[in-house]
Amino acid sequence: MLACPPHRWHVQVLGEGPTVLLLHGAGGATHSWRGLAPLLATEHRVVMLDLPGQGFTQAGRRDRFGLDAMARDIAALCTAQGWQPVAAVGHSAGGAVALRLAEIMPLRAVIGINAALGPFDGLAGLLFPLLARALTLTPFVPTLFARLTGTTERVTALLASTGSDIGPQGVALYRKLVARPDHVEGTLAMMAQWRLEELLDRFPTIHVPTLLIAATGDRTVPPAVSSRAAAQLPQGQYLDLPGGHLVHEETPQAVAGLILPFLAGHLRGG
Repeated sequence: MLACPPHRWHVQVLGEGPTVLLLHGAGGATHSWRGLAPLLATEHRVVMLDLPGQGFTQAGRRDRFGLDAMARDIAALCTAQGWQPVAAVGHSAGGAVALRLAEIMPLRAVIGINAALGPFDGLAGLLFPLLARALTLTPFVPTLFARLTGTTERVTALLASTGSDIGPQGVALYRKLVARPDHVEGTLAMMAQWRLEELLDRFPTIHVPTLLIAATGDRTVPPAVSSRAAAQLPQGQYLDLPGGHLVHEETPQAVAGLILPFLAGHLRGG
């Protein structure tokens, strides 16, 4: 655990070389990189962290779960630890955090895996954040949610709804997460404070080389979201491959096969 106000961060580090940050999506934790991180660590120092309030990172303030606040707090952590990341890899909502970080820190490359780079459509865009906020303010909701959903059967069904099959070990790891009320509360708080519109408006001004990888079977974030975002980013590139929303857990070798050449091309000489 690393203390860097306002949070106490859970961090894992693998490998040597240029530093690459790995940022999980909403409801995840560093365990989601268990297959991909060792492959990236053959050529890089990989720094994985749990987002505030999720996994094992202990949140110090309840108003620091939004996109901008999380990115700034991660940047402050990097500065405090003397890390100088050259790239960031983000899954789902972590992809948005990675792009926001590129506006704050001198990153040389960003990779999004099924990156959540689009708002909810229509009425859902208004109701989902309000619902999440209401749930975080209601006593016992995180505990009740954890008890109701933290069974193997329900976690398996939830993961299957994303289009991914990550096997019994993956299900067991997510079950442990979902069964923890503090993790549920942190995830709900992130949803409640999530605001993406300003970042989307700034896409034409974000000139960092960006690779957006989409899984064709993703039922959570349609591939069209990544394709559209890549077209709006000045140095955006789009690639797809088979799999679901958790494709980096399903087929980490295939995902690494796209990421490593992209990083080599943009970090050469650094």
